[in-house]
Formats: sequence, C-alpha cells, structure tokens
Amino acid sequence: MDGSLEGIGNPLEQLTLDRLRQRTSLKWRIHPEDVLPLWVAEMDVQLAEPIREVLHAAVDRGDTGYPGGARAYGQALAEFAARRWGWDALEVDHTAIVPDVMLGIVEALRLVTEPGDTVVVNSPVYPPFYAFVTHDDRRIVEASLDTAGRIDLETLGAAFAAARGSRAHVAYLLCNPHNPTGVVHTADELAAVAALAREYGVRVVSDEIHAPLVLQGASFTPYLRVEGAQDAFAVTSASKAWNLAGLKAALLVAGPGALDELARLPEEVSHGPSHLGVLAHTVAFNDGEAWLDALLAGLCANRDLLGRLIAEHLPRASYTPPEGTYLAWLDCRALGLDEINGTDGPGIVTELAGPARAFLDRARVALSSGHVFGAGGAGHVRLNFATSQAILTEALTRMGRLHPS
Repeated sequence: MDGSLEGIGNPLEQLTLDRLRQRTSLKWRIHPEDVLPLWVAEMDVQLAEPIREVLHAAVDRGDTGYPGGARAYGQALAEFAARRWGWDALEVDHTAIVPDVMLGIVEALRLVTEPGDTVVVNSPVYPPFYAFVTHDDRRIVEASLDTAGRIDLETLGAAFAAARGSRAHVAYLLCNPHNPTGVVHTADELAAVAALAREYGVRVVSDEIHAPLVLQGASFTPYLRVEGAQDAFAVTSASKAWNLAGLKAALLVAGPGALDELARLPEEVSHGPSHLGVLAHTVAFNDGEAWLDALLAGLCANRDLLGRLIAEHLPRASYTPPEGTYLAWLDCRALGLDEINGTDGPGIVTELAGPARAFLDRARVALSSGHVFGAGGAGHVRLNFATSQAILTEALTRMGRLHPS
C-alpha cells in the first residue's frame, strides 16, 4: 500500500443501510427491504473522488456522446500494470476496447474458436461463463478445481486431451483470480497452465476483472506475463475494484502471438462501451490507487471478521479465507439445508437452491447459490463481504439463528 490513505477512510464504512436502500441497482431492488443483499458482486461504497469528479465534469459540459478515449484507457491500464504488478510489457497497441469483460470474453472466444467448439472452465466458476459460452454455440467442458479450490493440473490436462480429440479448436477460459473461491493463481501455477495449453494446442482467454483486488498475503500475476502465454488473450476493466458495473467499458488485451486475431475484431464491438464508462475506468487506473488501497485494507479487515463470525455463528460451515476478490465461498453441506433443490443449473445467476434458498427464506439474507457455479457448487453459497462490518455482522447473526450450533 502506498501510504497515502489519510483522509480517505474506509470506503466500506461510509454508507448506512438506509442510504444503501435508496439505490436502484439490481442488488438493492430484486429483494424486499427486510433482506440483507450479500449476493451479486457489487460493493457498498461511494465512488472514489477522482471518478466522481470526472463524471460530474462530463455531465456539466454535456459530454455524453459516443465513446472516445480508448487509447487513453489502454495507456492507463498499462501504467497501472507496471506500477502494481511489475508488468511493463503491456503495449497499448495490443489492446482493444470492448463493452464489458463478459462480452469481451465472447469476442475473444469467437476469434479462436468456431461454433460447436469446446471451451474448458474450472468448476465451480462464475455462472455467466456457462451462459455466455453456450448461448454463443460453444460447448462447455468442466475441469474441476482440487479440494483446496485451486487448479488441478492433471484434471485440466485430461479435459484438454478429451476436448482436442473431437474438435479442431479448443479454448480455456481462465478465471484469474478465481471467482467464487477467491484463489489467486501463483506464477508457477500459471506457467504450468501455459505449458499444458501449448502441449494440447489450447488457446487461453483469461478473465482478470478481479486483478486489482488481491488481498494481503497474495500477489497477482497477469497471465500474459507468463512464459509461453504469447498467443493468449486477457480481458479486464476497473469494474470490480472501483464498483463501476453500471459504467460499461473494458479492454481486451492480446499477447504478441494473438495480434493477427485481434486485428480481426469487428469494428462494431468498439461501439458498445459507454463514453462515461471509458472516462471512469481510465481515471480509476490513473488516479484511484489511494482509494483502492483504503478499500483493500477494509476488505482484509472484513475477511478476518467474517472468519470470526462464521466460527461463532456457523461453526459447522467450512470457509477458506479468499486470497483475492471480496467474495467468500462457504461450504454449508454440513448444515443440512439441501432439501430445496434447484431446477435450472449452472449459469442462472438468480436461481436459488439449498442453503442459499434457506438463508433467504428463513434468515432474510440473500447469497448466491452454489449450484449455479457448476460441478462442485451444490451445498455451497457465495457471500459478498464488501459491505460495512455492521451489515456483515447482522447477516451472519441472522444466518446463525437459522442453524444454531
């Protein structure tokens, strides 16, 4: 952390529940007011001051036209990556602006696969991986994480081999850091992934939207920085780290060996981002690090608090503190709350079953249901701890009353 946190305070402690309930975003409107929403990946924070200022100035001058500034956005990311991760090889000319990270992933997969081809994912994983990929006529193959929630290289290699046996093109959609487990892949793990991808001729697309949100005790490695990853793509934005989901703009980054494919990206893709989004994401990477450091300090404190609250109120639940993101993956299978079964399966973000359904119906706490994250997710919940300690404490207290130890 950069030591310039004085005057910023903890961004997670600046809004009351009454203030948050005035919001009109999905997180605060899909459930009744008696529900504490700790599900969708949206933080309970105000905008960082540099972002507020640039947006207010744009509105004041009526600067709400078509998106511009893509090169400035790419430059801001490159300079942030050099400062934050020691990655000074990101070239602005190797980036392209896309509407958001998931749509950027779809476009990258279109560049390296054809309809009917296979995309490998590590389950349990972010539900839209299933929905977006299958809706674009690609087939998902799951390579389950190991019992510690990390990439199982043997399982991944077997998935690559099976996929290559039937199709000409195979892609691997990597989640780096991983959602929902909060695992931050090490440089050695990613190098092993790159070696496997080369061995089987698999193209890698890395979702790095949570990259700035690495907590104390871990460090982030951009996949494109790994030896052997030259023909991969990464997709990222400031969306998660600075709470900008409603301001659409992201960057698709090509490795040196993927530039010919990047050049084939359709021009109309660049028409999707919001101009205000481009401005906000650019200033976040340029001027938002002090706020980010204050946020990370608050998230580390909340991560520790969550561990204590689970031990006190849900001692039979299993929880491994995440290394990154603001998402906790709780194994609730020992709580006996699996009698309510889901119907829609992976990819349906709002579908509830088992523990998540019970916690909503009986404790009035909204969490993400584990079964929508694919194989290995049933009986789990994902909890968003990017909120105040008061709300976090009340939520776990309610959950504990539902299932007293």
